[in-house]
Amino acid sequence: MKILLLGSRGQVGQELLLTLPTLGTVTAWSRDELDLAQLDTIETKVIAQQPDVIVNAAAYTAVDKAEQEPELAHTINGEAPGKLAQAAAACGATLIHISTDYVFDGQQNQPYRPDSPTQPLGVYGQSKLAGELAVKAACDRHVILRTAWVYGAKGQGNFVKTMLRLGAERDTLKVVYDQVGTPTWSYDIAQAIAQLIPHLTPETFGTYHFTNSGAVSWYDFAIAIFEEAAALGYPLALKTVLPITTDQYPLPAQRPAYSVMGSEKLDALLNQTPPHWRVSLRKMLPELLSAQSQS
Repeated sequence: MKILLLGSRGQVGQELLLTLPTLGTVTAWSRDELDLAQLDTIETKVIAQQPDVIVNAAAYTAVDKAEQEPELAHTINGEAPGKLAQAAAACGATLIHISTDYVFDGQQNQPYRPDSPTQPLGVYGQSKLAGELAVKAACDRHVILRTAWVYGAKGQGNFVKTMLRLGAERDTLKVVYDQVGTPTWSYDIAQAIAQLIPHLTPETFGTYHFTNSGAVSWYDFAIAIFEEAAALGYPLALKTVLPITTDQYPLPAQRPAYSVMGSEKLDALLNQTPPHWRVSLRKMLPELLSAQSQS
């Protein structure tokens, strides 16, 4: 099996470099090899590879900056996936495209299902929904995998890294408590994708959700991060974490208040359930703290 991985330097992409090689030969591209903002180059470059599976872990992920750069966000998140889907269709490949909880408005009080109505609140979510629709329109052999609240030891900044950095510098932090979701380890996402690929058939193509299990607010997630880090001996100056409302911490982009997503469809296909978010946090932190101590 020939697998083409896009976004190989991102949080999930770097983990996919560990999980995908068990399935076949992996060609890993970062933005240096394929810039999704350059729409005219995508189909030619991808078709030349003649992959069996394309895994798109590349995206414009700067949620707040997207409000100032809507055209770039829509190019990378909305139009480029359609080009990838066209290329996949042309060479008979399957496209696995990673999407997000931001396609929902967060007004539900029960987990979102893959067929729940979408209603993005901002540019980032709108661009990601446009990408989903473009993939569906261009390639029957597709999987859209929505996830949420992604963190990991690899890649650029994320909530866990930010909390640990601030917790080492300050004695007091304020964290939003009225947004609820499921923190999801990038390695678990990569594992799920690798496990999903052998199950792909015309009957199993479609849209799925994957997050770790459980639900928590950003505030309670922060508390857990500091508790686990302290148990590992991580140096923290922090003494107090104060809960605040979303209104007390205004940002350019509106966030869904409720981002919990049901993974039952994928659970049934893989015959397993995702690890609880705190279990995965506990596994990830030693890797992150080791990497930070060596840097």
